[in-house]
Amino acid sequence: MLVGLKIRRSRLEILLDVLNAIKNGTEKPTRIMYECNLSWKLLNDALSSLVSQDLVEEVDLSDSGDKRTNKIYKNTQKGDAITRYFLHAEQLLKLDEPVINP
Repeated sequence: MLVGLKIRRSRLEILLDVLNAIKNGTEKPTRIMYECNLSWKLLNDALSSLVSQDLVEEVDLSDSGDKRTNKIYKNTQKGDAITRYFLHAEQLLKLDEPVINP
């Protein structure tokens, strides 16, 4: 048995985790980072990629008066469609898993 083996997430899994976190109402970057268990650099890379692909919208709050938060993130319609698609695919894959009796 392998002890202490860490399974790394693929880039796709990280991007989907970020999309799902935002879909579930987590909008602030630090909260997204904690929910997805990412470093600040990985989060910024993921958010930049999602924004450039028009999957996530970056909302600037610099005029809101809150000094702690300058930006929040919201899924676009395209981002919501992607999360629904992969959630459906994940559910289909789980249905096809064989039942193993010990």
